[in-house]
Amino acid sequence: MPISILLADDHQIVRVGLRALLEAEPDFRVAAEAADGLEALALLERLQPDVIILDLMLPGLNGLEVSRQAPGLAPRTRVLMLSMHSNAAYIHAALRHGVSGYLLKQANMDELVPAVRAVLRGEAYLSQALSAEAIAAYAEQSAAASDDDYERLTPREREVLQLAAEGLTNAEMAERLVISPRTVEMHRARLMRKLNLRNHADLVRYALWRGLLPLEH
Repeated sequence: MPISILLADDHQIVRVGLRALLEAEPDFRVAAEAADGLEALALLERLQPDVIILDLMLPGLNGLEVSRQAPGLAPRTRVLMLSMHSNAAYIHAALRHGVSGYLLKQANMDELVPAVRAVLRGEAYLSQALSAEAIAAYAEQSAAASDDDYERLTPREREVLQLAAEGLTNAEMAERLVISPRTVEMHRARLMRKLNLRNHADLVRYALWRGLLPLEH
């Protein structure tokens, strides 16, 4: 039985390269590809892959939020985060949200297959360039992370937050999330109140600060 893998990255050229490396292994099969986080969640629930290789900075829904929701949709799927960010804050957040491995995009190509096999065995995997000591130190400093206002948002509120920060209108968000514009407005009002945001500019600045959007957004 081949090992099924879901690829989630918004750059097609990255997905093509990953597919080629993975399918060179006789027991690996790329079951599907997703270009944004919402699509990744839908495919994750439908396909129940063994592994999802997940870009951190996905449009629609970022990789951290996908990894947060993944256990409820596909409990046996292992999550391998793929990121250009070596910052300990991102790594700790990923590990805290159930990611089994964290692989840097600038890592040697030879790391990809061992990383996939490691997470399949139930092991944690970090790119060789990362400092485990730095990550552990950051984790100690972040012991109060559960008190973060962002953690009080519902999954739907976090989805609306990211889509609104990306510039979608209420009608466009409603279409993407398959809910009514009125429901979108309700979620938006609640998240604004919970995060103490006054306007759309505050919302975008918060999303950038939180790492939900790339800094060049």
